[in-house]
Amino acid sequence: MTRDISHKIKYEKPASVYSTFFPALQGKKSKMSSSDPNSSILLTDTAAQIKSKINKFAKSGGGATVEEHRKNGADLDVDVPFQYLTFFLEDDAKLEEVRTKYSSGEMLTGEVKALLIECLQKFVAKFQEKRKQVTNETVKQFMAVRKINPFPKHWAAGKKL
Repeated sequence: MTRDISHKIKYEKPASVYSTFFPALQGKKSKMSSSDPNSSILLTDTAAQIKSKINKFAKSGGGATVEEHRKNGADLDVDVPFQYLTFFLEDDAKLEEVRTKYSSGEMLTGEVKALLIECLQKFVAKFQEKRKQVTNETVKQFMAVRKINPFPKHWAAGKKL
């Protein structure tokens, strides 16, 4: 409704941003918390910590036994390692292959966790390497007050005047 009447009261139309959040490692019914370091993967974690957290704490949607999992497949709606792969696995074809094989029982939880561990270890290592390159001068330049040349209002509204 606000978008419909905003122009009548001389305001720009509001915008909404929708995003998906990472679930806690223990699943959607749990939450990430700074008081529980095992509820999330941190950008300061070592490769060994990432492996340990995923193997020990990442909620699986697989069966209680290998036989049950092979028969019924994984429930991808509750499987945290698969949900994380949707964010970090850049190869869409590989993600679809994992989705198909894992939900059918052809692929096991350990294999999905191993794939996630590999993805996250690379991602975090790359981040940590870039973070080491940030100096006080870099931060000072970033935080400096500088003139911003805004776009004309009609560009934001998508209209030409």
